[in-house]
Amino acid sequence: MFDKLQHLEDRYEELNALMSNPEIINNPVELQKHAKAQAELTDIVETFRNYKKVVNELDEAKAMLDEKLEPEMKEMVQQEIEELEEKREKLEEELKILLLPKDPNDEKNVIMEIRAGAGGEEAGLFAGDLYRMYTRYAENKGWKTELMSAHYSDLGGFKEVIFLVQGQGAYSKLKFESGVHRVQRVPTTESGGRIHTSTATVGVLPEAEEVDVQIDPNDLRIDVFCSSGPGGQSVNTTQSAVRVTHIPTGLVVSCQDEKSQHKNKDKALKVLRARLLERAQSEQAGELAQARKSQVGTGDRSERIRTYNFPQGRVTDHRIGLTLHKLDQVLLGELDEIIDALITTDQAEKLKQVE
Repeated sequence: MFDKLQHLEDRYEELNALMSNPEIINNPVELQKHAKAQAELTDIVETFRNYKKVVNELDEAKAMLDEKLEPEMKEMVQQEIEELEEKREKLEEELKILLLPKDPNDEKNVIMEIRAGAGGEEAGLFAGDLYRMYTRYAENKGWKTELMSAHYSDLGGFKEVIFLVQGQGAYSKLKFESGVHRVQRVPTTESGGRIHTSTATVGVLPEAEEVDVQIDPNDLRIDVFCSSGPGGQSVNTTQSAVRVTHIPTGLVVSCQDEKSQHKNKDKALKVLRARLLERAQSEQAGELAQARKSQVGTGDRSERIRTYNFPQGRVTDHRIGLTLHKLDQVLLGELDEIIDALITTDQAEKLKQVE
């Protein structure tokens, strides 16, 4: 492990030297490439340097114990050794995690798709709750969100809503949200006060750039139609809504939220690229899926991952057995405690596989 870490530190210094080279400075493309490579190494190199500093201090403290010291001084040195050993162990664990293979999608933006499941109108209202929860979470992180497509239910919820989340590391934080989310509460549509269970499915797709997915224009069928709102009423009389069909796969994406047909087409193609990338990556990983399946789940949209119980004010993530009695805060976008626990569990599972 330490040979690899030393190699990474040497590479970091090499990149540092390259970025001081006048030829590289005058070549924006090369400069950006080297800057990105160096940025990816910064955390691990800084942690490794901190580790080496702690090890050096520990060796010096242990050497002092061999000298003739007053009892009080000896006790102080012994305490310092204990603290440094604790620091060293903690940094070793951090380095192991930093050396784990990175998900190539982790730094990408995210396209999230939320669809009402079982439960009729109540499921549509719950889909709206999830949409607001994620947009508030993004806002708390300083990320931007952009509505891509929305199909409203009669009571103001969503049959389907698709939106883009733009922010550094968005996918790394949100990738474990894919799956079936379940709500237990008394619906506003229920006069008898009985608790109902409804569901919504969440899909999390890394945003695909044009270089990631090449789409042949001849493989597309593009239809235009008038936009419609809740209940199917016409929103406007111009044919600005766009439906894009990818003929080879049969994937269909519709966008109608912009007044411009051109903007709706751009958004639909962005969603289509993300779905095609997800499809390709799923096929590649298919053979290894069982071997790589971690405790936090496969990300399959058919997997029930979380329950939001309103009568008891609790949220339970079934994959890691985590229950929080703070439903209100979670729905306001305070998801860090859940997401951090999922990431930690995933890292622990990967470390087991490495060891």
